[in-house]
Amino acid sequence: MTWARAGWIWLAILVALIAALYLVREILLPFVVGLLVAYLLSPTVDRLQGMGMPRWLGTTLVGGGFVVVVTAALFLVVPLLVEQTVSLVERLPEIATGVKNRVLQLSDAIRDRLEPEQAAGLEAFVEKQLGNLATWLAAIAGNILGSGIALFNALSLVFITPVVGFYMLRDWHHIIATVQANMPAAHEAEIDQLARRIDRRLSGFVRGQAVVCVSLGVIYAVALSIAGLEFGLAIGIFAGFVSFVPYVGSLSGLVLSTAVAIFQFPDWTSVAVIVAIFLAGQALEGNVLTPLLVGDRVGLHPVWVIFALLAGGAVFGFLGLLLAVPAAAVLGVLVRYVLERYRVSELYSGPQPAGTTEPDKPAA
Repeated sequence: MTWARAGWIWLAILVALIAALYLVREILLPFVVGLLVAYLLSPTVDRLQGMGMPRWLGTTLVGGGFVVVVTAALFLVVPLLVEQTVSLVERLPEIATGVKNRVLQLSDAIRDRLEPEQAAGLEAFVEKQLGNLATWLAAIAGNILGSGIALFNALSLVFITPVVGFYMLRDWHHIIATVQANMPAAHEAEIDQLARRIDRRLSGFVRGQAVVCVSLGVIYAVALSIAGLEFGLAIGIFAGFVSFVPYVGSLSGLVLSTAVAIFQFPDWTSVAVIVAIFLAGQALEGNVLTPLLVGDRVGLHPVWVIFALLAGGAVFGFLGLLLAVPAAAVLGVLVRYVLERYRVSELYSGPQPAGTTEPDKPAA
């Protein structure tokens, strides 16, 4: 079989797989989450197994501990988080109106120092930019509540995820071995090399970025709550969760918390404290957490990450957001591999003169 024909066959298989996933996307969420949990916890179970513990026992201990932690969070944090989130969404139009009034007051102080024509232009600009803010936020609030209901329906499958995660975690090595056994034997070394590269990329993002998001969520939530910001827990956890999108988590959290602070606090000093919290969090993420926990192992440009998330969310919804960056990391590895093969082929260097040796292939 020629390389061209094999490539078309694998492309057809890939297209068929994507089409099948799209058709059953509504029921995939608990299975994808279970797979991610198994992938995250597998190294810990491997260490316990290396110490002589049976795989099933290590899976039970690690998986059970994970379920206990998640359950504790559901009972202790989630009720308060849901309460704050619903209250925040309901009061968004009121907050927007309050921010508008504060900005108008500030513009009045500036207007007194301007010429009449300039003052009129400034007032018109403020009215134009902020006049419809409350209505816009009300529409956003409706969308958030609708998404929340959809997410609640998805959480009704929470009882499936632990079962899927347990069996995948217990049989992880058998699953990998089965996949490897069915790969083309003639290209076993190349496939193994690609699989190791992909694993390094995925582990760098999934495990590292998960810790970064959780850490930022806790830091923002605690700091905003100590600063006395209303809805500080919900805003902080939201900002941390969305931090897997480059710059979006901190920026969205900064805008939302600043708006609430302007509405809540009568003085600008307290507003500056809230802004400083997010600036410090962004500095901590960029200089400590991400370099330490993620580093350059993902190898994806922020613009490519944002594009992958938008594309995944548009096609598969929330499920697409979970799969977007891992899929982009895998695609990045495959593209680099194809480019490596291209650079040592005659398509790149041209036909070799008679008697010359063939360029070295990429090291396995």
